Amino acid sequence: MIRVLLADDQRVVREGLGTLLGLLDGIELVGTAADGEEAVALAAAEDPDVVLMDLRMPRCDGVEATRRLAAAGDRPRVVVLTTYADDVSVLEALRAGARGFLTKDAGAEDIRAAIEAVSRGEAALDPAVQHHVVAALSGETAGEGAARAAELPDGLTPREAEVLELIARGLTNAEIARELVVSEATVKSHVNHLFAKAGVRDRAQAVAYAFRRGLAGGGGDAG
Repeated sequence: MIRVLLADDQRVVREGLGTLLGLLDGIELVGTAADGEEAVALAAAEDPDVVLMDLRMPRCDGVEATRRLAAAGDRPRVVVLTTYADDVSVLEALRAGARGFLTKDAGAEDIRAAIEAVSRGEAALDPAVQHHVVAALSGETAGEGAARAAELPDGLTPREAEVLELIARGLTNAEIARELVVSEATVKSHVNHLFAKAGVRDRAQAVAYAFRRGLAGGGGDAG
């Protein structure tokens, strides 16, 4: 039996995928998590072989949770299961240590095949995202956000830098939530975290920080 942990912040998705996984021969669902923090804690407690990981989650997103799991050892191996298949999302997840990447329109057999492949130590990429990897490896494009990710200051995550850039563009939390297709509560969480890391007290200071660090979208002086 392949032991699987599922992490997704939407309850309906957790319940639906949980039911689906329960119907697949050779796969045992050992737990579900509502965010990345819970996923990392449950992985330590339940010792799954594979984690099906959503990317956009509160407290700790899927990329950061994947990075923590990969840093802890060879298992569990992560298969990202997400709505997003853009260059930045794919590359951030793979660079964090994900072994597989599926979009949420994947069928039951696609999910089973990915879980089985990753549990054997192989890679499993949805055909819809393979061209992103090929493009990056050939140097055609990796997305400016992903290229910048390794150079972010003060421990900012790529998602926090993205939120900061939108703040610098003058967007409110509600507008940022619509732009990123997340809840306003999730945006507030990112804002609080990036304020703490950047050492700023309000949005005006955050905008100044963004321009000073070259994170305002205009490519200013990063020094």
